[in-house]
Amino acid sequence: MPTRTPAGGSVASAGAARAWEPRRRKRERRTKPRSAGASKWTRTEACRRETRLSGVWFGGGPAGSIEDGLAPDETVPLLPEARKLKASRLAKDDPIVNCLPSGVPRIALLPWRIVQAPTHIFFLFESDNKFRQIFIDGRAHPVGDALNPTWYGHSTGQWDGDTLVVDTVGFNDRSWFDYQAHPHTDRLHVVERFTRRDFGTLENQITIDDPGAYARPFTLTFRARLLPGLDLLEYVCNENNKDPARMQGPAEALRATPQ
Repeated sequence: MPTRTPAGGSVASAGAARAWEPRRRKRERRTKPRSAGASKWTRTEACRRETRLSGVWFGGGPAGSIEDGLAPDETVPLLPEARKLKASRLAKDDPIVNCLPSGVPRIALLPWRIVQAPTHIFFLFESDNKFRQIFIDGRAHPVGDALNPTWYGHSTGQWDGDTLVVDTVGFNDRSWFDYQAHPHTDRLHVVERFTRRDFGTLENQITIDDPGAYARPFTLTFRARLLPGLDLLEYVCNENNKDPARMQGPAEALRATPQ
């Protein structure tokens, strides 16, 4: 799949970064609402959160391999059947190579934007103009037949301090976690914790729980970098897509371009 690494890389403007720092230090000094005027502080906090993560980002999830996000002492606990499936997959059959959605938590090697609203947060992907929606209005996941299996699942979110916690269930089993074809089943449950560590860095801590493919839950950590001043472009994957013909051999032998 083609990649686009915008000019400017991970370096944010110095002025914008300086503007970010005083607000961050002020927040660190006041971690709890004051007893008087607490409701005013709550409204201010809510307004700040509405733009906390907004911007255009690059990276922040697995691309080449989910192993890139493991802690040094961690391993991917694939079950035997899942390991066999992974080994059988061919690079040309990768859904993302064939213009299908990346799923969760995989990130295509193209920019994406976070848009925040009072009841929803949207992830807009330049990759084939796809999106995720995260409900932050307090609703629960649908249950039973109401939970329709999809590529991106059903996501709900809530704030834990300055961290957005996204809980997602209701997946189909068609996406791959990475170019190396790590699989999952429709029993997949993903929890993502998005934290803006500084002006230009968004950390995504991901917990994957899928008893159909993995022996135990495991955690990955990836970081996205801010792309100040960049806008998303129209990208139509099916238009002159040559990737399937170029992708040869077993998928698990591949590595994607580093983030």
